[in-house]
Amino acid sequence: MPDAQTVERIVEAVTRQVLLALAENERRAAQPADGCTQECGAGYCIRHCGDKVELIVQAGAERLASGLGATPANARLAAMIDHTLLKPEATPDQIAQLCYEARKYGFAAVCVNPTHVPVCAQLLKGSSVAVCSVVGFPLGATPPEVKAFEAQKAIDDGATEIDMVINIGALKSRDYEMVARDIRAVVRVCHAHTPSVLVKVIIEAVLLNDEEKIAACLLSKECGANYVKTSTGFAAGGATVADVALMRRVVGPQMGVKAAGGVRTHADAAAMVEAGATRIGASAGVKIIQGDNAATAGSGKY
Repeated sequence: MPDAQTVERIVEAVTRQVLLALAENERRAAQPADGCTQECGAGYCIRHCGDKVELIVQAGAERLASGLGATPANARLAAMIDHTLLKPEATPDQIAQLCYEARKYGFAAVCVNPTHVPVCAQLLKGSSVAVCSVVGFPLGATPPEVKAFEAQKAIDDGATEIDMVINIGALKSRDYEMVARDIRAVVRVCHAHTPSVLVKVIIEAVLLNDEEKIAACLLSKECGANYVKTSTGFAAGGATVADVALMRRVVGPQMGVKAAGGVRTHADAAAMVEAGATRIGASAGVKIIQGDNAATAGSGKY
């Protein structure tokens, strides 16, 4: 009887093969019926029509012109989305599907709980999709040393981005020294790596007044974090346009702002970007990209 680690490695290997097989089947199904082949990636699609080119040359053409083809709708917006699955009941096959969708649509990252980082890192190897994990999630009430250990473990397992929850109680008590120590502990671990691992600081805006939101953003900036993020998605509310706009004003143009929680449609995402968000955390990433193509085609917004 194989031990648990052996079983886990087998499951991960099988999951990877299934994912690759699904991708190959979809690629074949998407091939045009005109004899050409089609290849998509990095925001563009290329059609290979070798037989047609040969016929044109035989007919007398001395030179041919070609282009890269059409850019998929919403490609720029997709590249701003952290495709998210943080439910405690998430299964390995759902995580594999998340990774498959992230590859397919060109999302910025997948955002998962730490236990799923190894399989995500394996399934996304060689792609442009980052692996993001959460630390001190969702309450933010663990000590800085524990958050730092969580971050290091996630990085060791393959994470290249970390979303950490601040000590919300300390912030509301105006214990800013504690909040700064909390953030710095994670930033120190993440930025010690080459390349540097991104840190996004979740402030859980719904639990804060404007003064506290401003303090949280300023502390995050001072401590060297790369982003501030609105929400965990587990509190009573998520991202709002007003919160994103406030956070952008506070941190300025150089720092990232991630809107997360309750972003479910293209209109939601567009409003957050308009307010200053540079990342969108959403479990509805596919719906955001697929569901509104007609409304956004040719708009040039993204």
